[in-house]
Amino acid sequence: MSPKKVNKDDKRREVALSCFDLIHDGGMKKLTVAQVAKTAGIGKGTVYEYFDNKEDIIFEIINIHIEEHHKEFNKAVAKLDSTLDKLELFFDFVLNDTEENMQHFNGYREFLSIVLSEDNFKMKEFNCHKDEFFRGEMVKILAEGIAKGELKEEALELVDGIMTYQSGMALRKMSQINYDAKKDFEGFFNTIFKLLEIKK
Repeated sequence: MSPKKVNKDDKRREVALSCFDLIHDGGMKKLTVAQVAKTAGIGKGTVYEYFDNKEDIIFEIINIHIEEHHKEFNKAVAKLDSTLDKLELFFDFVLNDTEENMQHFNGYREFLSIVLSEDNFKMKEFNCHKDEFFRGEMVKILAEGIAKGELKEEALELVDGIMTYQSGMALRKMSQINYDAKKDFEGFFNTIFKLLEIKK
């Protein structure tokens, strides 16, 4: 009997999922391929059959988290009617202070610190792809608001500005004491909607 063929993508995902807690508990910088091998119950050489390097493992873990987040986001956003409520859900990563979300937020903080301190090209490239993905989600939210007659068509011209604003909020939350993200969000979007909302 021939040996069972292993699906490389499935195995890659399985290994990454088994190492989820390693990143949260020890951080990305301290993660080693030896730790990954031990946690996944495979040999160190086997790790390299599925990943190019440590960064590749980190990317896969982040991708899985984003994928799971996106599924939950789609379920939740479908239940919301107003564009403002959908935008608040989109900004939940910055607004939510629950322990679970802060664990992910702090992971993002560490990811950014590596990108900024080490000028890591692969991480910058990865960041670009993720930014494009989230930009697409923002376009959908605003386009739906326009189609429903809630917003003026000019709203789509603000997509990049809103994405930059969200990044700025994240940086302020990371670097300032007592930064009130919720208050900032409400003030910003109340002003935006005064300019872009179609009055009925």
